[in-house]
Amino acid sequence: RATFAQFFGSSDPFGSFFDMHNDSLFNSSIFNDDDFFTPFSGLGGNRHGLGGAFRSHSFNVHSPLKKEKVQDPPIEHDLYVTLEEIYHGCVKKMKISRGVLQPDGTSKKEDKYVSISIKPGWKSGTKVTFQKEGDQAKGKIPADIVFIIRDKPHVWFRREGSDLRYTARLTLKQALCGVIFEVPTMTGEKLRISTKQEIIKPNTVKRIQGYGLPFPKEPSRKGDLLVAFDIKFPDKLTASEKEVLNDMLPNA
Repeated sequence: RATFAQFFGSSDPFGSFFDMHNDSLFNSSIFNDDDFFTPFSGLGGNRHGLGGAFRSHSFNVHSPLKKEKVQDPPIEHDLYVTLEEIYHGCVKKMKISRGVLQPDGTSKKEDKYVSISIKPGWKSGTKVTFQKEGDQAKGKIPADIVFIIRDKPHVWFRREGSDLRYTARLTLKQALCGVIFEVPTMTGEKLRISTKQEIIKPNTVKRIQGYGLPFPKEPSRKGDLLVAFDIKFPDKLTASEKEVLNDMLPNA
């Protein structure tokens, strides 16, 4: 013991190891935290656990996840307009009937009027969307209301993009011998067309520039008026008429 005390400063060789009231041994540099290897040491862990390694990712397993609201699919309506309305532009007032959620949780039908400003030259198929104007329901996002521009059939014209097609009806005699006829326009003006110097064939199309519909992105410019021809053939011919035509018309 005397020899032990000389070297270690104590006559009890185990006292410094088992004295629970003196933890200086484990706090000394011999057993520094840095000397204990842990696979998470680079992540900020220590001997007491993972510590801050996952602190920012902690969550409460008892708290329920918040259900995300889902929007109903769009509700589409066709909006038919005349070519005159497309030519000049117009404003349409449309009624939307929808269910509105009340404070007590019930739904009440309400009417709402919306204005649609139709620009000159808008194409058929153009969509105008009013966001979240559909029925309201608990836990859901109201649907979008979509109006789709459609062309009303016209008495004279058929639309082809920004061009207008008009079909003139001629007899076989008029097609072969020529004729002067009038073509209506969107402005109300009548155009006089002469075919006196030509023969009109079934596939003949005359193009008159600037008498179509406005271009949507450049309303000052307009498409063309296409004049096609529907040639009426006689239902029957007499023998003498056939003979005259046979002598008069070329074989080629």
